[in-house]
Amino acid sequence: MKILNINSSSNNTASTSTSFAEKVVAKLVSENKGSSVISRRTTYSDLPFIDETMLGAYFAQERTEEQKEALKLSDELTNEVLNADVLVIGAPIYNFSVPASLKAYFDLIARAGLTFKYTEKGPVGLLENKKAYIVMASGGTEIGSETDFAGNYIKLFLGFLGVTDVEFVKLDQLMFGSEPVIEKANQKIATIS
Repeated sequence: MKILNINSSSNNTASTSTSFAEKVVAKLVSENKGSSVISRRTTYSDLPFIDETMLGAYFAQERTEEQKEALKLSDELTNEVLNADVLVIGAPIYNFSVPASLKAYFDLIARAGLTFKYTEKGPVGLLENKKAYIVMASGGTEIGSETDFAGNYIKLFLGFLGVTDVEFVKLDQLMFGSEPVIEKANQKIATIS
């Protein structure tokens, strides 16, 4: 099993979403001998925002050297996603949504012809038969509520790419009492196989 662990917290030393995403990864590895893991920390990876050169490169029939260079990181990240069997995404909710670095990461892997394609009936995701675990943490936002623009966005984005087998490990509203939430998340992780 090839596992891609993507963490987007700005807290590099004591992130709840990151530590629980790592627990999910550890559980998957323990249940699936011979697994390999690639880890990405979006906040500490200097991910670029899409610029005019990259936009042009995405849709060019023949790319210039400058466009090829501009897409190097996007190509690398996209290949990691294409080769993964399981995605584990650790994401805190910042101001009701995902961290900017996770959005930048998603922009770099949304590649027409690679991770999705356009058809007469609209876009179709090409990342079929992949599983995703989304580990989300928040101080006050309830995951899945109308003020959660992070979890709903991640699920929609993954579905756009063809990843529809998505499970959440919720660590929400931690400012209102973390012990029962953490216990429930640990119980959820214990059932992962």
